[in-house]
Amino acid sequence: MNTLLPLAPVQRATVSELTVRIDPHVHSEASYDASAPVELVLEQAAEIGLDAVVITDHDVIDESLRAAELAPLYGLVGIPGVEVTTAHGHLLAIGVEEMPPRRRPVDETAAWVRERGGVAIVPHPFQRSRHGIRKRHLVGCDGGCVDAIEVYNSWLFTGYKNRRARRFADAHGYPGVAASDAHSVPLVGRAYTEITIDGATRADLDAELILGAIRDGETLIRGRRTPIPVSARHYAIGAARTSGYYAKVGALRSGKVAKTGALLGGKVAKTGALLGGRYAVLGAARGARALYNLSPLSR
Repeated sequence: MNTLLPLAPVQRATVSELTVRIDPHVHSEASYDASAPVELVLEQAAEIGLDAVVITDHDVIDESLRAAELAPLYGLVGIPGVEVTTAHGHLLAIGVEEMPPRRRPVDETAAWVRERGGVAIVPHPFQRSRHGIRKRHLVGCDGGCVDAIEVYNSWLFTGYKNRRARRFADAHGYPGVAASDAHSVPLVGRAYTEITIDGATRADLDAELILGAIRDGETLIRGRRTPIPVSARHYAIGAARTSGYYAKVGALRSGKVAKTGALLGGKVAKTGALLGGRYAVLGAARGARALYNLSPLSR
């Protein structure tokens, strides 16, 4: 007698879901207020379990491009970027391979980033002491002025500006991201963005998938605030370095002006001496001729 075996349960097809962790706002030694080599940043990111880290130095992109090339050696997705100074404050240009135009209106800069396949993110918004973009420059744009808002920055002293950024992003339909804004290696990944990508596997993961997920708002905020004593020390060092930088620039400019003045003064003095010598010779010649005319020899 044949025994009928029970049918195996029907296996329903399931869509894979990939979770990715990225710190999109980190500085290297190419920034005037940071000291971390990109190799150590990448090593730290891999060690703590991030999938990607974006080097966003102030108005320079060379080290970020180099980090993006090195990232696969550390098991990370390479994504270049920069923190560019716009006419209205700082803007993160993520996924671009060339330097955006500086000191242009934020919406114009964001459009430039988007045209090149990048993502424009506002870091530490509303914080004037850190060149945060103000609210009035982020509303009233067709299709949104930017792609996302940094609603959690681990460098803020208190949570007030982070909470305000989150409320603004929610009210205006902007995706929110979190970032460490690390200026030293140990603080990399202190805050990060968790991204969910449907229908993808680890083998599919690349920069375009990550950027697309940020645009679509598939983001979760993770991390914690940097300790206040560390933040205070960072601000003090940054302020000192900034003051030192501008003092150096001022000294160089003053020295240049002084050198120019000295050269001009020397030229004038030389010209005056030459003219004075010429007139002295003419005067002597005229005096000699006058004496000759008065002497008996002239008759």
